Amino acid sequence: MTNTSTRRSGRLLLVWGLLVVAANLRASLTGVGPLLDRVQSELGLTPAVAGLLNTLPLLAFAALSPLVPALTARWGAERLLGGALAVLTLGIAVRWIPTAAGLFGGTVLIGAGVAVGNVLLPGLIRRDFPTRVGLLTSAYATVMGGVAAVASGVAVPIAEAAPGGWHTALGCWVLFALVALLVWLPQLRAPRPTGPARNGQRLPWSSGLAWAVTGFMGLQSLGFYVAVTWLPQVFQDNGSDPATAGWLLFLFQVVAVLTSLAAPGAMRRARDQRGLAAACSAVLLAGWLGLFAQPHWALLWTVLLGLGGGACLVLALAFIGLRAQDAASAGALSAMTQSVGYLLAAVGPVVFGLLHSPGPDGWRTPLLLMSLATAAQLAVSLAAGRGTVAAAILDATSARRPDRTETSPS
Repeated sequence: MTNTSTRRSGRLLLVWGLLVVAANLRASLTGVGPLLDRVQSELGLTPAVAGLLNTLPLLAFAALSPLVPALTARWGAERLLGGALAVLTLGIAVRWIPTAAGLFGGTVLIGAGVAVGNVLLPGLIRRDFPTRVGLLTSAYATVMGGVAAVASGVAVPIAEAAPGGWHTALGCWVLFALVALLVWLPQLRAPRPTGPARNGQRLPWSSGLAWAVTGFMGLQSLGFYVAVTWLPQVFQDNGSDPATAGWLLFLFQVVAVLTSLAAPGAMRRARDQRGLAAACSAVLLAGWLGLFAQPHWALLWTVLLGLGGGACLVLALAFIGLRAQDAASAGALSAMTQSVGYLLAAVGPVVFGLLHSPGPDGWRTPLLLMSLATAAQLAVSLAAGRGTVAAAILDATSARRPDRTETSPS
């Protein structure tokens, strides 16, 4: 009885730890956008240099994600995630320093810490809660998105009311990161990996299903980061005042969070996720096409983009665990999807902005591009919604390392 109670409390502590970690994976990033004009003005940054504050973390995600499986095999997921939280905490503290060097140096450290957390959480859920992948993925996506929405909403009020202005608004999240680090400390007692597991898991580059999951992750990430970067400007150029445009962006994130709560129930009722992923992608497509055709109906298109985007995020994260046979395969798939996916997400806002032209129809070309990208997401969702990647991983590795018991053909 005591052992059962201890195991139950240990699993509950692990769930709380995962959720508190998830709460820190976006808040330090989404609070930057509302303060960007203040940062640029005070530090004398050009618009291109200031834009790096949004791009650098995504590039860090893309660069570091492929390294996480090897680091996990060497140190263990729990210790590696603890180290990532320490780096994240340090990055937020460094960004509090009122200099350009502190701002950009801290942003790089934040990107590195979040990159590791992004990859590890799906694998940990797949390893420790294999029958609750959809539910826990939805829970951590909801917490992550909810705190991110709050961070973007309170950034300006904190900057206006607190000593230190925008420095405090960006640096105050160090307290939240410290809480996550303390909550995660009990997990560091997990044993380090030994034996063959230390060799790590190869990324499934040769798997068509893995590429389908990667495409779905990348395209929905592209849509999200284009939305949080450019939607306020699109709304303003079509008649909304700045305050209304900001509230519409907040509404987009809140609707996405609420939708993510409903995703697990829909996933449980379906035999696989193809229909659900296609339907949610179609809702997203309707939102982008609506902005293209009737941009003045901003409220309606904001709600549609939030409805589709929240569900697609949960599905993209859940695919990592659902398409993998075990935790190691989930870690490898997570590294691949998030590396390529966030590289695509980093390029998306830049291309969207470059395609903008002066005049009343200046956003039509970039909005058409987003509609085409979402149509591609809808198509790839039909492949990403079922199957297992593990066999492809084994085939890819056996090509390089044949089994010793295999006999040569006669």
